[in-house]
Amino acid sequence: MDLRQTIRFATADDGVSIAYATSGHGPQAVVKVGTWMSHLEFDLASPVWGHLLTWLAQRFTLLRYDQRGNGLSDWAAADLSFDAWVRDLGTVVDAAGLERVALLGLSQGAPVAIAYAVRHPERVSHLILHGGYARGRRQRGAESAPQELDDAVIKLIEHGWGGDDASFRQFFTSQFVPDGTADEHRWFNELERVSASPVNAARLLRTMYGINVSADLAVVTCPTLVLHATGDLRVPFSEGRLLASGIAQARFVPLDSRNHLMLEREPAWRRWTEEVAQFMGAPSEPRTPGATRLAALTPRERELLELIAQGRDNAQIAAVLTLSEKTVRNHITNIFAKLEVESRAQAIVLARTSGLGDG
Repeated sequence: MDLRQTIRFATADDGVSIAYATSGHGPQAVVKVGTWMSHLEFDLASPVWGHLLTWLAQRFTLLRYDQRGNGLSDWAAADLSFDAWVRDLGTVVDAAGLERVALLGLSQGAPVAIAYAVRHPERVSHLILHGGYARGRRQRGAESAPQELDDAVIKLIEHGWGGDDASFRQFFTSQFVPDGTADEHRWFNELERVSASPVNAARLLRTMYGINVSADLAVVTCPTLVLHATGDLRVPFSEGRLLASGIAQARFVPLDSRNHLMLEREPAWRRWTEEVAQFMGAPSEPRTPGATRLAALTPRERELLELIAQGRDNAQIAAVLTLSEKTVRNHITNIFAKLEVESRAQAIVLARTSGLGDG
């Protein structure tokens, strides 16, 4: 996967450093909410969800971040509470300078997205929830797993998560992508090891067990799309149904799959992309690189690029637009950065292949 990203760091209100990455130049901003197994750099080569990241970056401005205690974010975080996760989402959105965003909540990211949307409704345009839940494993009443089983899973993490023997981590991999290939399982096993320490992985899981945003569902006001695999082995299908029934006018899409994460080769992935594209009003086909980069330009910058594509020099552009040559040079610097080009010649080629320069 050839996905360019820029990694930066934001500082949470308690001093914890949160790593976030931006990619794509689409007109709509989509934030993939942080989860307990992620690593901004390692994920780029993922055979499990690389296709998801590419699909999103080809259509939107994609913002991802590693949850505190995880990936490239600060592992030495004293507070790994649910409220801290919700605040971190806000910290990253603010640091990226985004006013209004769509939130993609996968699995544990779903309740975080819901809580943020309820606390900051003016900042959220859409909710896309996949494989998510409102209630953690210890909050599902009679449907909750036995306490002894959950305690045993925590012990398994504490003693086997960080070692060379991947069989301990395979327990989780088999729940997330039961139909994965051997290579996909090996990659996911390694992701678990590099994304968090055994201590942090156990702490994060304990917090997840206690999540309950059921009361928030009726307060969600933005358009919401809920997708869930019918045979999901990690989060029961009934939890996805509960999410959709609790949020007013939410659209619910059952997916014919056993995988918690959609694999590129399964028919459910095509259904997922069709539903999300329709929900977001996004193109079904990838935006061309030129069109994607041009979308990031302001009207003035696009006007200036049109003149560059016509072969005019800085003095001529300044005269046409009644600007100083210094202002023109500053605009060109910004244009080159947004277009990801290094020379005037490259800018002209990109502009002309996108239909500019004929005036």
